[in-house]
Amino acid sequence: MVDLIITGDCVVTPSSIGPADVAVAGGKVVAVAAPGSFPISASARLIDARGKIVMPGGIDPHTHCLWPTYGPAGKIEYTKGPSVVGMAALHGGTTTIIDFTRWMHGKTVQGAIEERMADWTADGSPCDWALHTMIEGDLPPEIPAQIGESIEAGHASVKIFTTDITPSRKGRMVDFGDIWETFQVLSKKGGLGVIHSEDNDIVMHMYAKLFREGRVGFENLAEVHNQLSEDVSFRRVIRLAELVPGTALYMLHVSAGGGVKAIREARARGVPIYGESLHQYMLYTQEDYKRPNGQIYHTYPSLKTQEDQDELWRGAKDGTIACVATDELCCNLSVKVQGKQIDDTTGGNSGVEPRVAIMYSEMVGKRGFTLRQFVDRVSTNAAKIMGMYPRKGAIAAGSDADIVLLDPALKRTVKAQEMHEADYSPWEGREVNAWPSMTILRGKVVVENGKFVGDARGGEWISRKVPDEIRNRPVETA
Repeated sequence: MVDLIITGDCVVTPSSIGPADVAVAGGKVVAVAAPGSFPISASARLIDARGKIVMPGGIDPHTHCLWPTYGPAGKIEYTKGPSVVGMAALHGGTTTIIDFTRWMHGKTVQGAIEERMADWTADGSPCDWALHTMIEGDLPPEIPAQIGESIEAGHASVKIFTTDITPSRKGRMVDFGDIWETFQVLSKKGGLGVIHSEDNDIVMHMYAKLFREGRVGFENLAEVHNQLSEDVSFRRVIRLAELVPGTALYMLHVSAGGGVKAIREARARGVPIYGESLHQYMLYTQEDYKRPNGQIYHTYPSLKTQEDQDELWRGAKDGTIACVATDELCCNLSVKVQGKQIDDTTGGNSGVEPRVAIMYSEMVGKRGFTLRQFVDRVSTNAAKIMGMYPRKGAIAAGSDADIVLLDPALKRTVKAQEMHEADYSPWEGREVNAWPSMTILRGKVVVENGKFVGDARGGEWISRKVPDEIRNRPVETA
């Protein structure tokens, strides 16, 4: 029996954009047909979405909930958990987020995953979620096999650092021998390499140089985490992947033009590689560090130049940048701005709630992106690349009924006090020309007209398997 029917004049499905009725039953889309095709039973709810954009729920493939960071006096504090971040996501039209399990020495990969999932269950998530597996440092010889087991268990993507990021984070970088071993496991088991790619030699050289010169303020971060570092590292990682046939790559938080070009060139050679950027890289530059509380615009790698930003937009337009994520790190302003030097500034950002509205406004409203391109960048591509499609990222028969009504009549100014994340927002004062009026998760209305009406613990973990077509060749993402 149909539970819900959504009728709209702009429904985004995998095959079309236009008038349609969407029938939902048991948490799934059961049919999409011409308006008026379905009889309305007394028990079914009819939602009139005319004048709105009916799109699949957003997917943010890069968040950090319950993440350790340094609070006042150097005390370790944890960022807000899925109970907060997931709530903000749903209010902003994102129905699924992908976070991270951090494997550390002294644990098994499976043990780390179990602990992380227990933490998520204890805090509770109102939206659906999945986990990348993060490995770091000098890998014990038994770890690659454990990674293979985690991939088979539904944790399909593995995050690797090619840098320690800051001098104080020694032990984060994985050396290229261990990356080589990990790539062989990814190829054999069907996993996806999720790479934070910077050249550690260049990064650490620049830290030392700026310290010698006394230029230690965070406003100089772009000199440390620079374009050359991204260019060199991307090309080295890509070359290694090419020499391990079957290795697929997802390059996290692309920030520089050189990174975009390296991905574009590799895709042209047939390498299965996909780019992710963040909305702060696409809309802020290193000049924004000079603004009051300029740390709020920062994440690692650093913001870059206007020229780099222009290339990010070209990459988003031609499909080199497949996904726009947030690198969500939900903390209060006092934590975000307490670091004032190049080596202690807090990364990440509170941005999961306004992401969909901001990118719609910037892509479709200002830069001539098609509606399809926008939906792909904030939802569908992440579902495909990360192994959740067509369960997620689509309005189609058999898909989870994760549906957002994006309303162009709801123009607003972004204000932290009106959102559900932190006590600040790097997007404060930005005008957006649409906002979600309704968010539906697996067939249940969870946010309606700005009010949460769902289950605060109703989110589900999503098992993932990256399809062969994503791993064997660069799938078109334009």
